[in-house]
Amino acid sequence: MKKIIITGVTGQDGSFMADFLLKNTEHTIIAGARRLSVINHKNIEHLKNNPRFKLIDLDITDAQNVEEVIRTEQPDYFINFAANSFVGNSWTMPVNHMNTNCMAVLYQLEAIRKFAPNCRYYNAGSSEEFGDVAYVPQDELHPLRPRSPYGASKAAARHLVKVYRDSYNLFAIQGWLFNHEGTRRGEEFVTRKITKAVARIKNAIDTSALFDVLELGNLESKRDWSDAEDFVEGVWLMLNHETPKEYVLSSNETHTIREFVELAFEHAGLNGAWKNNTGISEDEQFVVNDQIVMKINPKFYRPAEVELLWGDSTKARKELNWSPKTDFQGLVKKMIDADLKDVILERG
Repeated sequence: MKKIIITGVTGQDGSFMADFLLKNTEHTIIAGARRLSVINHKNIEHLKNNPRFKLIDLDITDAQNVEEVIRTEQPDYFINFAANSFVGNSWTMPVNHMNTNCMAVLYQLEAIRKFAPNCRYYNAGSSEEFGDVAYVPQDELHPLRPRSPYGASKAAARHLVKVYRDSYNLFAIQGWLFNHEGTRRGEEFVTRKITKAVARIKNAIDTSALFDVLELGNLESKRDWSDAEDFVEGVWLMLNHETPKEYVLSSNETHTIREFVELAFEHAGLNGAWKNNTGISEDEQFVVNDQIVMKINPKFYRPAEVELLWGDSTKARKELNWSPKTDFQGLVKKMIDADLKDVILERG
């Protein structure tokens, strides 16, 4: 029985990884979470009585705390999913993103080097590192060209991981995870913002109640979306490869936010149409039964937009025998179905 430290365990990826490992291995999960004045452990409530799940206080931005945890626990694996991962927020909190997404990785690598050099280390990378893409689709050879402070922080962390791997012979990797969503995604992310809003609008229309119109920015941004539950398996396969190699995980498809909106409303049983009476892009609306359910709000435009992210996970599919199980349509339906249930519970 081995020890696996997972950071960010209260978030989407960390909680799904804990579920996956408890189901598919016999290892002990040491779940690191930062202590907050208002605790939000919704994603791991179902794990707290599991004898193989141990929740500890771990603040990845506190170097001393990180060092003490690694020295004491002597982990066999360290999976870092903790991050400030909201891209839009990174322009207003760039220092926080660099501290959380890059400096924290340095603290972890240093502690592993000193106290657990045989520990296998994984840091969550991002397709946002590719940014202003040079070619499509993006594979492991694509240059790092970030367009946001978030992307820059992840690119900087990638260089640190490589330096420690090359300098100290650590098994340290940072895979590129293209957009991955799910039923535990935070509502500040555009996909969950859409599905949650659509579920609330559906409930309001069915009950003749008032509702808040969904407001979005650039509808033409293209992303490569997959199910987060498929990605945690890919991360585990990377960590158990015979040599430390970094892989792209992706669906190998790309879809616009506009497509996501259309599909979300359709799965909720709300068939609508786009309307624009002025021809100005900012005036575009999505209308259901003559009711405006979505409109553009320019405040959601980013200072530097990444227009197209499209992954090529051929290498992971061949060398790790990995592939996503849920397609784009299945992902949207899964999220909509879950949020429709949540809204009914909210309503009581």
